[in-house]
Amino acid sequence: MPRYALKVEYLGAPFAGWQRQAEQPSVQGAIEAALARLEPRAHTIAAAGRTDAGVHALGQVAHCDMERDWEPFRLSEALNHHLKPDPVAIVACARVAEDWHARFSAVERQYLFRILMRRAPATHESGRVWQVRHDLDVTAMQAGADRLIGNHDFTTFRSTMCQAASPVKTLDALRVEAVDGFSGPEIRFHVRARSFLHNQVRSFVGTLERVGAHAWTPEDVSAALAARDRAACGPVCPPQGLYLARVGYPSDPFA
Repeated sequence: MPRYALKVEYLGAPFAGWQRQAEQPSVQGAIEAALARLEPRAHTIAAAGRTDAGVHALGQVAHCDMERDWEPFRLSEALNHHLKPDPVAIVACARVAEDWHARFSAVERQYLFRILMRRAPATHESGRVWQVRHDLDVTAMQAGADRLIGNHDFTTFRSTMCQAASPVKTLDALRVEAVDGFSGPEIRFHVRARSFLHNQVRSFVGTLERVGAHAWTPEDVSAALAARDRAACGPVCPPQGLYLARVGYPSDPFA
């Protein structure tokens, strides 16, 4: 059966997360339902990573197997037609080898997290950012972030429900920048690793927000990491500012 890679963009607010669920809407369920409109049968797709409820994607990648030999552009156009009105879009589609896998072939994932700093309620950005009503010190946050880069036991920064076999991961990059957003000043976190633990990015951001508010010091981040204890983590931030931005492969299927 021909296999296709799909680059997927979505807003997470209407969904209970990526993974198909029996009683709640999911991104996976929406795409599989659209595929069934094209080839009436049960479809199961695989993704590079599962996102939680409320988390968005700019560059999620999934793959599907089709019976018909579709031209990739036609397949993406047909899927986008049947995905309406859900806030899900197939932004690229490519034919790939039958043994190519969206999850297991991936060598890198990149996440973006956005914090909006303003007192007035967010309107256009509601549900797309974490809004805080105080200023944050980006220099202090980067100093704290630098303590997390590298190969570490990240027990402190993973959910107690995480199913990963090991808490040891290598964090390749965690860059913090201040930008002038359309709705006000933003802090953006750019996080890159081969793979992540459950709630790892949101745990990082919630802890670093405390550093930016001067409630924690960068040294406190080192102490929390060394504790290897979930209780040492700062507050876990809400999901709505988190985006799966990009998935990297040895050879870009969409190039």
